[in-house]
Amino acid sequence: MRKILILSLFIASIFSCSSMKNGGNSSVVTASGTIEKLGMTTFQYGTHLLKGDNKTYALKSASINLDTYLDKKVTIKGKKVAGYPLDGGPELIEVTLIKF
Repeated sequence: MRKILILSLFIASIFSCSSMKNGGNSSVVTASGTIEKLGMTTFQYGTHLLKGDNKTYALKSASINLDTYLDKKVTIKGKKVAGYPLDGGPELIEVTLIKF
């Protein structure tokens, strides 16, 4: 019985550490600007751009049709995608919410 309890605690600690680690890698971003379709670029990731006053982000979304917001001033909320930027391009954001 004691071995089962120790094993259970060990497994629980491993799972809690890995979920905390994954949560720490993705950071939430809120940014405002105009959404544009991604054209010819030196980087090849994302489907759209968010052009703000001071910064540009590459965007993608599995749940929102970003074409709906083309050329509109919006505020987006999403998570930075790990491993980006590449080749001097902008940060890649997985968009989860858009507000006008």
